[in-house]
Amino acid sequence: MFNEEIKEYEHLRREYQQKVADKMSHSQWMEYNEILFSAHSCAIEGNSFTVDDTRILREQGMSMIPVGRSLFECTEMADHFRAFDYMVSHLDHPFDEALMKEVNRLVTEHTLSYRQPEAIAGEYTTEDMAAGDTVFGDHDTLIARVPQLMASTEKAISNGQHPLVVSAKWHGYYEYLHPFRDGNGRTGRLLSNFILLRAGHPLLIIRLEDRDAYISALKQIRTEGTDEHLVSFFFKTAIDRMKGELEQKRKNTLPTMFF
Repeated sequence: MFNEEIKEYEHLRREYQQKVADKMSHSQWMEYNEILFSAHSCAIEGNSFTVDDTRILREQGMSMIPVGRSLFECTEMADHFRAFDYMVSHLDHPFDEALMKEVNRLVTEHTLSYRQPEAIAGEYTTEDMAAGDTVFGDHDTLIARVPQLMASTEKAISNGQHPLVVSAKWHGYYEYLHPFRDGNGRTGRLLSNFILLRAGHPLLIIRLEDRDAYISALKQIRTEGTDEHLVSFFFKTAIDRMKGELEQKRKNTLPTMFF
């Protein structure tokens, strides 16, 4: 299953790595990804920061709050930067509960008390959850499945399953479990990229404009009992990103007529 998607993805990945990623310094490459990923991942959860706003905040810090953005949004974005930086500097960390809890702690550290005063960043929810039109299952039952999810994912990686398939399957089941009071989406997208980065693959960036398709693919895990739609969505998102940036590179390398 997904053999054709894997074939197209790997063909593009080789070209993308050679023509885009490897042409930048590592620091420039990671900064570019961090800004783009943070802007879209937080926007999916309602943050109004644009990519340009995110770049300004990353470069100038909290001393330069973009016009029209709230202090809460700035703080949420700054927390996301810290979680991202932790993730990319700990790619040798086992893919386990400790990693997941630390990423969630960082991503919600300075905003959770505003939304959920009684909750503790990085600790599992102590009550049942609901989001949008979805009522999640019994929280104790779902949280009890987290260790098995992390262990089976680590095993799948070790067994040579394709990293993007593993990333998508882990993400779908993690969001199904929804173990934290806040930050489940951001934590899930960060750790899906942990799987990819550790395997040397480009980051998967789910853009705000693809939010509806993304949420629909997640819901189909509950309604249809299959994660095939989410895996397909991950491949399409990754392939579209690489194609788009390769085309940008081509167009921006063409000669320009000045007169």
